[in-house]
Amino acid sequence: MIVVTRHPALVAYLREIGAVGPDVEVLSHVTPEQIRGRHMFGVLPLSLACECASVTEVPLSLTPEDRGQELSLERLREIAGAPRTFVVREVPRD
Repeated sequence: MIVVTRHPALVAYLREIGAVGPDVEVLSHVTPEQIRGRHMFGVLPLSLACECASVTEVPLSLTPEDRGQELSLERLREIAGAPRTFVVREVPRD
């Protein structure tokens, strides 16, 4: 399991809700090799997400004022939805 984010409050929130443990690997940027076959928390472009075994996001009900801001843990608690897990696969072209 790995968390991909630049936001410390998201990592704290994931730990708080028990989604990840205290020793989970957290990276701000990843290569396909770092995530291939792993369960990932965060948001990635589809071209990277398809490398993961699964992708779990925490949907946020952002207001216009929230956008572009570093959110606090308290604010995340207010606007976070239940984590949602997806499996993303690339469809080969014939």
